Amino acid sequence: MKKAPILLGLLFLLTQLHAQQASETLKLQEVLEKQLKEEMPGILFHIQSEDGKIRWSGTAGVSEKETGKKLLPNQTFRIASVTKTFVAASILRLWEGGKLQLEDPVASYISTEHAQILSQDYDLDKISILQVLQHNAGFFDHTHAPVFFEKVLQPGGHEWTRTEQLKLCVEAGEPIGKPGEKFSYSDTGYIILGEIIERIQGKTLGLAIPEILEFEKLGLANTAFEGLNPQIDQARMHQYFQGQDTYSFHPSMDYFGGGGLLSTTEDLSRFFLALFHGKVFKNPRTLKKMLEAPAYSETPMMDYRIGIYRIEVNGVEAFSHAGFWGTQVAYFPSLDLAMATNYSQIWKGRVPPVFGEALDVLSRK
Repeated sequence: MKKAPILLGLLFLLTQLHAQQASETLKLQEVLEKQLKEEMPGILFHIQSEDGKIRWSGTAGVSEKETGKKLLPNQTFRIASVTKTFVAASILRLWEGGKLQLEDPVASYISTEHAQILSQDYDLDKISILQVLQHNAGFFDHTHAPVFFEKVLQPGGHEWTRTEQLKLCVEAGEPIGKPGEKFSYSDTGYIILGEIIERIQGKTLGLAIPEILEFEKLGLANTAFEGLNPQIDQARMHQYFQGQDTYSFHPSMDYFGGGGLLSTTEDLSRFFLALFHGKVFKNPRTLKKMLEAPAYSETPMMDYRIGIYRIEVNGVEAFSHAGFWGTQVAYFPSLDLAMATNYSQIWKGRVPPVFGEALDVLSRK
């Protein structure tokens, strides 16, 4: 007879829990809905704690302005520079496996052709892999050359090669300080890292990175380099730049290590949780190395580490990366949760508004 009151008590607690979760879900959905505008047609968002007590995927708006097709939580998108976290993690896995040393000069790992191109402006024997990972090698960012976006935006698009982008680095800009001297974010550096991965593994990035990081083991079923998985490609949403639909932009603009991956907000959150819970690296010291802050004589504009940078959202520390086409993912150590978003057009400010508002919702629990 004593079982009945216990069961009733449990049912009451479960009812209260479900009511609280439903209330939080509604509030999170309201957060997304109120940010929709004509120039911001769609937003994807996922939040997940390691213990599973917090887990929610939501969307607001449309996948494509022209058709008005509803945006769905499992749709993929170009994550752009968030790919750098995957590239950096892959380099660190190769370091763990003894296939390279972080202090090695990049000259030892890239093709003779590319070394000759870059050597016109850079002493590659004095630039280490670690410096490239931390964006302090001094490479001019080829995407800052005016001709880069002129070609990206031209009708029909432009199909790039890594070699062409390295040439643009040399032709369009000058070295930025001495190696290791100052922080200067550079896509050029990461396409060099992409080449290093390819040459060590003897495979394209699209095949090498999922193998090195064991995507299947991590459950990253909806993450792949564009053009390699028809199902993931077909689920891609439309992303906009200054009102222009970028869906038809050729993926080679951002494909060789600085970007290139398609993913979902859930997969990105899952990857960051895995990264901070010992599921990506074999040795705990590797994550510690990834999060080390370089020393500079002047405070850099970003607190960048290795393929990841430190931010604060509502005063709460997080480690994060953003991508040009409206993507950002972050892990909050004190809360042990990750969140990821894609705004179909880049938001204003350093951090997507949904991150701070989601923390506000959680703080009112």
